[in-house]
Amino acid sequence: MVLLHVKRGDESQFLLQAPGSTELEELTVQVARVYNGRLKVQRLCSEMEELAEHGVFLPPNMQGLTDDQIEELKLKDEWGEKCVPSGGAVFKKDDIGRRNGQAPNEKMKQVLKKTIEEAKAIISKKQVEAGVCVTMEMVKDALDQLRGAVMIVYPMGLPPYDPIRMEFENKEDLSGTQAGLNVIKESEAQLWWAAKELRRTKKLSDYVGKNEKTKIIAKIQQRLEENDDDACLNSPWADNTALKRHFHGVKDIKWRPR
Repeated sequence: MVLLHVKRGDESQFLLQAPGSTELEELTVQVARVYNGRLKVQRLCSEMEELAEHGVFLPPNMQGLTDDQIEELKLKDEWGEKCVPSGGAVFKKDDIGRRNGQAPNEKMKQVLKKTIEEAKAIISKKQVEAGVCVTMEMVKDALDQLRGAVMIVYPMGLPPYDPIRMEFENKEDLSGTQAGLNVIKESEAQLWWAAKELRRTKKLSDYVGKNEKTKIIAKIQQRLEENDDDACLNSPWADNTALKRHFHGVKDIKWRPR
């Protein structure tokens, strides 16, 4: 099995194994799925930490409003009244006004926090240092653990607009967010090794040879479009100095792997 150390730019992501005979079409999609799956787990962990502290999401038309404004507009959090944490709620105001402040009690809070830490460990970048490969099955296991913890603490479920529920139902809206920019579409994913694109029409062995004990650093990125300056900036092979010259109108841009 060829060992791939997957990076985005210079940042280490995870290890993945694949036979040298693997079609790069299949491998590229596999790497993109694990990469995006890890991002999903990270997003869920972040939101679940807020859930543990401040309860469920407020309706969109109530977010950011003061108590006086909510009373004046006669708005009501109907889903918040249904989605009560097991064992009752403890009020802890959300200063940024996203969540309703009806937090789980300490016991239920620890159920969420313990599960969050376990899920983070499964997809952690420290797995690279430990020599542990991350598979899509491991990502799914982390997601299942998180889903199970939410079901224990919130047996009545979460509001349909809560980002945690939307993530579990694959209905998340990441448009206009940094999180959305981090996601790489499977159809537009590219793998690079040694300053060469690993083209989807070939096999892994066409690039790394027949040695199944080969170890490579593979960089994942979104496919660059022609004349897409933003995409060029995100390329793992871009030389920053050269880019600055390019954007000042100098045409002889050069590229090198970082």
